[in-house]
Amino acid sequence: MSSYNNSACFSEATRVAIFGGTHGNEMSGVTLVNLWMKNSAEVQRKRVETKPFITNPKAVEKCTRYVDTDLNRAFTPENLSAPGGDGLPYEVQRAQEINRIFGPKGSPEAYDVIFDLHNTTSNMGCTLILESSKDHFNLQMMNYIKKAIAPASCLVLLNEHPLLKYSTSRSVAKHPVGLEVGPQPQGVLRSNIFEAMRVILKHALDFIELFNEGMEFPPCTVEVFRVSERIDYPRDANGNIIAMVHPNLQDGDWEPLNPGDPMFQTFDGKTIHYQGSGTVYPTFINEAAYYEKQQAFVTTRRETLVASAIRKA
Repeated sequence: MSSYNNSACFSEATRVAIFGGTHGNEMSGVTLVNLWMKNSAEVQRKRVETKPFITNPKAVEKCTRYVDTDLNRAFTPENLSAPGGDGLPYEVQRAQEINRIFGPKGSPEAYDVIFDLHNTTSNMGCTLILESSKDHFNLQMMNYIKKAIAPASCLVLLNEHPLLKYSTSRSVAKHPVGLEVGPQPQGVLRSNIFEAMRVILKHALDFIELFNEGMEFPPCTVEVFRVSERIDYPRDANGNIIAMVHPNLQDGDWEPLNPGDPMFQTFDGKTIHYQGSGTVYPTFINEAAYYEKQQAFVTTRRETLVASAIRKA
């Protein structure tokens, strides 16, 4: 990226990948990518080579989140450089292979954009996941998508928290984009969720084509929800869960949670209230995959980012 007359200049985004099956039981991305691997005409654009790719085929085959370890947490420097070959966990081997094909991570040779398709059991609707508030290319893309699908909603989750950010499969790319669409149970395909994901991908690829053809995008503002804190379920001394997400909070992703609002309900009916210092916006509420990660939901804070004008270098 360079700067010219207050515009951020980026090289053409000519190499784009679409990842499905990073989690093998999230069926919208698995199904779309399998569809596009048979016939990629729908995802090809002028001046762009789009590669649909199943990231975790063994997990897809078993219709499980992962085989040995979570692939979407596996792209750490330690894992990507680890010796050991066949002795490594399957997903670490797979991370190294993906990094060879689409990376190396952090290098000029890495793919320009990777879209990583996910489903959530939470009532999040359509959510774009941004990994850096300074990625003006992605901010402009997300602004374009939000306007293109209006009045339908597509929110932006920003995760650059130093302790809560994780090493995603998409982080191999120069511009990583996560797409989370729900609610959808694991191992299930819902047509409305499938179509919502498909439409967002269409607009994202249209944006890349327009950018590559020389369209300049003026400065804009993008509302984001910045990850703030991970909240676990209440537990006893042995680590067993002793309360559930409160009915008032369940399915209330992105709705304000104020100090004193009900947060959990114990098994004997007592209410545990939110004790934070101010209003937050919870999301990933009661996500099935996060019980093992000791997470009931994450809190976010709403803010507005300013994206620079961008143009092709």
